[in-house]
Amino acid sequence: MQPTTLFYILIAIIIISFIIDQILDSLNAKHFDDKIPEKLADVYDEEEYKKSQAYKKTNSKFSNITSLFSITLTLIFFFADGFKYVDNFARNYTENPILIALIFFGVIMLGSDILTTPFSFYKTFVIEEKFGFNKSTKKTFWFDKLKGWLMSILLGGGILSLIIWFYQFSGENFWIYAWALVAVFSLFMNMFYAKLIVPLFNKQTPLEDGVLKFAIEKYAKNVGFKLNNIFVIDGSKRSTKANAYFSGFGSQKRITLFDTLINDLETDEIVAVLAHEVGHYKKKHILFNLAFSILLTGLTLFILSLFINSSILSEALGVSIPSFHIGLIAFGILYSPISEITGLFMNYMSRKFEYQADNFAKETFAAKPLITSLKKLSKNSLSNLTPHPAYVFMHYSHPTLLERIRNLES
Repeated sequence: MQPTTLFYILIAIIIISFIIDQILDSLNAKHFDDKIPEKLADVYDEEEYKKSQAYKKTNSKFSNITSLFSITLTLIFFFADGFKYVDNFARNYTENPILIALIFFGVIMLGSDILTTPFSFYKTFVIEEKFGFNKSTKKTFWFDKLKGWLMSILLGGGILSLIIWFYQFSGENFWIYAWALVAVFSLFMNMFYAKLIVPLFNKQTPLEDGVLKFAIEKYAKNVGFKLNNIFVIDGSKRSTKANAYFSGFGSQKRITLFDTLINDLETDEIVAVLAHEVGHYKKKHILFNLAFSILLTGLTLFILSLFINSSILSEALGVSIPSFHIGLIAFGILYSPISEITGLFMNYMSRKFEYQADNFAKETFAAKPLITSLKKLSKNSLSNLTPHPAYVFMHYSHPTLLERIRNLES
């Protein structure tokens, strides 16, 4: 295959992916004004439903603009030999392959972030502000951005450096060492993310003694779930939207409640939400997702090792000197259709797991408070109650609210 042919294959993959996303978004948008199903009639009153429709339409238009901007910028960069210029820029400063790769990705990521930051700023301080969700300050926004950059440099740069180092001393067998590295890192992050990373962005405090804590501990004892760590996170620092999640294993496992969740729901509704989260743990969903992710990473790295030595990957992007970092970009685009397929499978499994966790909550606590909590959370986040089935199939990691309620009432 000629480098030019591969170049146009890469362009075709990018454009086809964009077109598919636009078709799905268009199909979904046609359902924004659908009548709310009878089982969900009590979620919104007429005024609130109009507000949710306006929110959906505003986000849809904004998403179309950002997507068009992104693909236009990407295509210009490809056709203008942007990768060659950035690679040459990096090589002007060093001959070390690791440093070249770090400078190369640093320039591309920084440039991309600078160009897209105005969109995220507008999304936060105009759209989310208009609909009453945003609680973030401009100071918090910029500090989050700065901390995100530092995290990318330290963690992303560190892992990339080690992978290239593995490649230098072991050649095409680098994937074995890289897989081990990523597996250990994934396990570590699953164990300690809430303890090490979350505090950089949010304040976490132990749930105070009281009715809610007593109710949670009582439920945990009834289902044989040892729980010593219940934390409240200051989600209201950035948004009014509510959430709860489970993290960690063994002695490190903890349940984290957003303060907005505590404010929005009654005690029995919060316990029902936590029963759902405990269901994920009891049904081994977290272990399945972690194991599948690690295995998939190993397969991806193995396939990468078969192609990374091919100079055609670099030449297709206009770079005459074959290098790991250029090959990585070309491979990433070529692999994206496979990634889409595995993503569809994971979404399917995730939706299946949500039903199982809902059933666990129904069997060990009660269905009614979980139903009312799901309705309240949907209302407070102005959720789309009538999404297009194709959009759900492609993008949703959770069943729709209607599907979940039907399951809980069955």
